Amino acid sequence: MTDIDDLLKLDATAQAQLVRDGQVRPIELVDAAIGQIERLNPQLNAVITPMYDQAREAAAGDIPDGPFAGVPFLLKDLLAYWKGVRHTSGCASLKDFVPDHDSELVVRYRQSGLIVVGRTNTPELGCNVTTEPRLHGATRNPWITGRTTGGSSGGSSAAVAAGLVPMAHANDAGGSIRIPASCCGLFGLKPTRARNPLGPGIGDWASGLASEHAVTRSVRDSATLLDATSGPDDGDPYHCPRPERPFAQEVGADPGQLRIAFSTRTLSGVEAHADCIRAVEEAAALCSHLGHHVVEGSPEIDGDLFFDTFVTQFSCGVAAVVDSIVQETQASGVNLTCDDFEPLTWRVREIGSAQSASTYLRAVTTAQNIARDMAQFHTESDLWLTPTLSRPPVPLGYFECSTETAPSALERVWDFIPFTPLCNATGQPGMSVPLHWNEEGLPIGTHFTARFGGEATLFRLAAQLEEARPWAARRPPVSI
Repeated sequence: MTDIDDLLKLDATAQAQLVRDGQVRPIELVDAAIGQIERLNPQLNAVITPMYDQAREAAAGDIPDGPFAGVPFLLKDLLAYWKGVRHTSGCASLKDFVPDHDSELVVRYRQSGLIVVGRTNTPELGCNVTTEPRLHGATRNPWITGRTTGGSSGGSSAAVAAGLVPMAHANDAGGSIRIPASCCGLFGLKPTRARNPLGPGIGDWASGLASEHAVTRSVRDSATLLDATSGPDDGDPYHCPRPERPFAQEVGADPGQLRIAFSTRTLSGVEAHADCIRAVEEAAALCSHLGHHVVEGSPEIDGDLFFDTFVTQFSCGVAAVVDSIVQETQASGVNLTCDDFEPLTWRVREIGSAQSASTYLRAVTTAQNIARDMAQFHTESDLWLTPTLSRPPVPLGYFECSTETAPSALERVWDFIPFTPLCNATGQPGMSVPLHWNEEGLPIGTHFTARFGGEATLFRLAAQLEEARPWAARRPPVSI
């Protein structure tokens, strides 16, 4: 196979199989991806740091014999360090930062045979639910370019949705894999806490809120990639349960009759947008048609208490990162102030800085208690189905703010993502599945939460849903 258009339509698993069969060379895949980036990125602003020379050198060299040998890939510009390549985290104060080591996750990506062709756009320090950093500018949604891609993995999601690469790195501390997966019509799974390593730079972030993985077009790519990267690293602060068998073997396996509870209301009782309600109702009906036991229901969790708990954890985490940047630059003779950060980031930092150590530790304890409540909920329901987001992708600029309007912008942020942060606080895996598009042609994700360590259940159901209502062949206007 040499037709470039045909190559670009394949998922990573299929591309890797062509390499193994000798039907295509890695350099052909890399050049196809680079060509697609050069053609479409001016419309999307998804890739902000090209790595073409490194990619072509890797494609011409000895590629590890991993499951994705020769497949082009993109790294989000947050957390996953690549030695010697600029790493900005979407922050002007870090625009010249170049790490001196690789993250363990990057090492595992290389061992899997992936060839990284660039880094993708992200909001400043990942501290927003839209990808519109002042440093690099807005990433545009390939379905309707005036709409958000979501965040913070918006650059990766736009790139995969538009067919620049078949999958891309993403991470998630409040929904940052699942939010943009919903906005861009992709499969996005946040793994169980500690499934993938964050080191060596950090052990965890904000007491376990952050997880690493990817956004993909196919379920099997997500499962196979997780097999390639998961497992503890030396010195990790904690481990998660080992899977009974490789996740790739769960794709296509019989999920049995699952007990699925669904709700279209937030934990605080607020109803989602009509498009999101319709997406959940259709997903619930599809699950019922597939033989699962589907009932309306929700865990008994105080929504306001959870909101306060999550805000405390997340904001303290942001405060620690910002203060670390300020202190490190002071050592080199540069004094950063609030004007060197975006107003929303600084507002979150102020909230975190106002918390006492006692308040933070009480929030961690509350989150752990909520995790126990969710564990009890999952003794009666295998999965919980909700909207991924409270509304369809909003227009670019919806979250724009000044110092004076940052509090109201932050309210809009939380209103947009009432469903995804729970999994970050409890450590459970969750996935956004692209089963519905609204009348505007925008994708609307549906969200499934499983018990701690329950990725196998999610992969089994996701593969069943993918077969029943395929989505990978749908292409946004930008990619056509």
